[in-house]
Amino acid sequence: MDTEQIAQRRQVVYWRLLTSMFGFSEQGANFENMATEVVGELNLPQLILDPNISIEHLLHRYPELEADFNNPIIPQDDAATEAETATLRRALVFSKLLLNSFGPNTQTGVVTAQQYAQWLKDVGFLEKALGCQPGSLRGNGPSIGKNPGNQNQGSGNGGGMGAGSGTGGGFTVTEEQLRATLKALEGELIHRMALHEVLKDDRLASQLTPSMALVEQLLREKANLSGNALKNAKRLIQEYVDELAQVLRLQVAQAVAGKIDYSVPPKRIFRNLDLKRTIWKNLTNWNPEEQRLFVDRLYYHHTAKKKTPTRMIVVVDQSGSMVDAMVQCTILASIFAGLPNVEVHLLAFDTQVIDLTAWVHDPFEVLLRTNLGGGTHIYLALQEAAQKILEPKNTAMVLISDFYEGGSDQVLFDYIKSLKESGLHFIPVGAVTSSGYFSVNQWFRDKLKELGMPILTGSPKKLIQELKKVIVN
Repeated sequence: MDTEQIAQRRQVVYWRLLTSMFGFSEQGANFENMATEVVGELNLPQLILDPNISIEHLLHRYPELEADFNNPIIPQDDAATEAETATLRRALVFSKLLLNSFGPNTQTGVVTAQQYAQWLKDVGFLEKALGCQPGSLRGNGPSIGKNPGNQNQGSGNGGGMGAGSGTGGGFTVTEEQLRATLKALEGELIHRMALHEVLKDDRLASQLTPSMALVEQLLREKANLSGNALKNAKRLIQEYVDELAQVLRLQVAQAVAGKIDYSVPPKRIFRNLDLKRTIWKNLTNWNPEEQRLFVDRLYYHHTAKKKTPTRMIVVVDQSGSMVDAMVQCTILASIFAGLPNVEVHLLAFDTQVIDLTAWVHDPFEVLLRTNLGGGTHIYLALQEAAQKILEPKNTAMVLISDFYEGGSDQVLFDYIKSLKESGLHFIPVGAVTSSGYFSVNQWFRDKLKELGMPILTGSPKKLIQELKKVIVN
């Protein structure tokens, strides 16, 4: 096949993908027949066109395709016919990945736990093809704080995921758009899963993979669960919390390291011996005749860290739109509560305020005690939190909210300004999540930025770095 023929066949693959995605059955039949011919010309199995066949099952039957699905889709030189043919093959592989991740099977009907588990595996193949970290496109725990787009070998222009890169350059999808779509789709799949029935069955429940979308649904439904279903729901939430906590705990450990306190004399033990300084300071005692250095004073490293007591007050919006940030900040609060000389208070709010400080060391228990939904009275929550301030200069208050206040925006802003002027370290957080679209009140964005307190959004690392400034100084 020459270059023009291959380009035409590649367009057939793309049009067949679009008609399958959007249900254009009349036009789709023609493109389906043409795509079947293309697959035959490339000596590929016809099952590669079937969105009902999982990628895992396809590779089990045709192991020779493993390299096509396990390697990132990297653009190649289109100058040679061989490279053009390879690009056409990649177009078919990528079409399969997209159909299994976003195709008609994900859009209607009841979803079983097995179908959901299989969908997660198919999305994993898509992530691998785009050069992303496992779970990163769904915003899962292992990828918190990482930017998969920087690792993507198949990126398009301007930092997009380049869904068309290397497969014909037909279109470009940004990483943010792809994440937001997958997150919304996963939530829809879980909503259609008949979760109550799945959780009652240990075998079906064991097939569920903990994710943010699943945790959110479980937190919403927990009041309606009992017996075996509640037991399995708690297990899934605990697994997700533990997995995410491992990642966040590592980030905190890397960021939080106190400054050396030189006012404390160093311990005069061997492991603290400053050998280089000891030699340098005693060079005047060098005896050239005996070729010996006589040491009359030893020098030691200072290792004591400054230990200024710090109080941290975390105020979390527990309305439904904030669940992602709430889960991560709850875990962060428990991690900081485990640090020496850090006293953490945790409050959750909607139209009322709940003091969860007694359970701050157990994020799982905190999540079970929250009630998603309701209005948002931020001013009321900050008034309650302010009662816990003893020394403003040694206190950090973290407010996690979308800043859509149920009362007066101006009254809330004036109160925040007064807290800052008292010397309190006030840290406004809109979202600590690396996945999906998040809306924050633009009026507060602008006003707080003018005060020198921009609302943090994105990776939890930003919040960790801000808290580090308070805790280690």
